[in-house]
Amino acid sequence: MKMVLSQRQREELNKAIADYLCSNGYMDALESFKKETDMPGEIEKKYSGLLEKKWTSVIRLQKKVMDLETKLAETEKEYIAGAPTRDKRSPTEWIPRPPEKYCLSGHRAPVTKVIFHPVFSIMVSSSEDATIKVWDYETGDYERTLKGHTDSVQDIAFDHTGKMLVSCSADMTLKLWDFQGYECVKTMRGHDHNVSSVTFLPSGDFILSSSRDKTIKMWEIATGYCVKTFTGHREWVRMVRVNQDGSLIASCSNDQTVRVWVVEIGRASCRERV
Repeated sequence: MKMVLSQRQREELNKAIADYLCSNGYMDALESFKKETDMPGEIEKKYSGLLEKKWTSVIRLQKKVMDLETKLAETEKEYIAGAPTRDKRSPTEWIPRPPEKYCLSGHRAPVTKVIFHPVFSIMVSSSEDATIKVWDYETGDYERTLKGHTDSVQDIAFDHTGKMLVSCSADMTLKLWDFQGYECVKTMRGHDHNVSSVTFLPSGDFILSSSRDKTIKMWEIATGYCVKTFTGHREWVRMVRVNQDGSLIASCSNDQTVRVWVVEIGRASCRERV
């Protein structure tokens, strides 16, 4: 076997072994060992008990390595399963337990929505107090307030880059915010009642909104104009969402239905009613 220790390491190891033999009374073995290793003179005190310390340190490290390997295996299992494994956990461990990391306060009315920024360590909340607040979730610090709506802010959404934020309100408007300068760059009007939900299309060129006026509207970001109106629901359209490629829209309503809409250039149609 090839020796991997340096000359100095070998000498220190030999002295530690010699100290161990001496302290345990193995004098014959000690003399033979010193002769074979050409060890001169007495053994310094700094080597006293060194071999035992090294040995116990190795045992502790081996245990830590085994524990880490076990945790890694559990993490890989959770990753493959797509969620934390429950087979070895009690029901009380399936959900987050108090206390919370931060409690962020500042709104003066019920908070209607909270979302994470897709890039930075900030999140945004909307409230019935007609404001939008920006928070740093790493520190728990309040950053700023976006004002402009005159009634309850019902929903908020980021585009995929995090550079634009859209909000909708009971004041019947949508507002588009430049999230780099924190300024409202467009206000979109067209709904006849409370606007309850808003989202970006994946392309980032259009916005969808749903309203208590029973309609869904598509807005062009560049102009701020409504380019399509989806009609079919008989009651308040509570929420609208879009699939990953932007070809399908799903909406839900107080009329107890979920509708799936096909979006095509120049027209929009309801494909299925659930």
